[in-house]
Amino acid sequence: MNIFRTGIGYDVHKFAENRKLILGGIEIPFDKGLSGHSDADALMHSITDALLGALALGNIGTFFPDSDEQFKDASSEIFLRHAVKLVKQNGFEIGNIDATVVLEKPKLNPFIPSIRKKLAEIMKTEVSRVSVKATTSEGMGFVGEGEGIKVISIALLFKVRE
Repeated sequence: MNIFRTGIGYDVHKFAENRKLILGGIEIPFDKGLSGHSDADALMHSITDALLGALALGNIGTFFPDSDEQFKDASSEIFLRHAVKLVKQNGFEIGNIDATVVLEKPKLNPFIPSIRKKLAEIMKTEVSRVSVKATTSEGMGFVGEGEGIKVISIALLFKVRE
């Protein structure tokens, strides 16, 4: 019998001046970045939360609280790598990741292949198991007004047979 687990991740960040826009570990050319304690990579944060949720281990703040100065401006790669390590330690493997990035600007489609490749490398899985999509919120809400970004992710894990 196969054992599957699913988890959902969600993250939002405001845009901020004088910061780089990092999504999925890739720097995206834009005049603003995202506000946050770490590098504010909302895509990696959402995927990290989806993995931790599938394991019923809490969320990113459980392991990396924003009150901990050692993670100030840290690369979110640290968080995602830790979640992947926990997946393996608990006897699971990543089946697939599906993430949707919601923002008005910049347009992400040209960067999605690089983002998928980077995420697959970090998660030690095939690119074919990592889906990243981008959409807008049609001008509605804080995202539609260009104030920030939101990301929703789902992770499917499966138990490794021994």
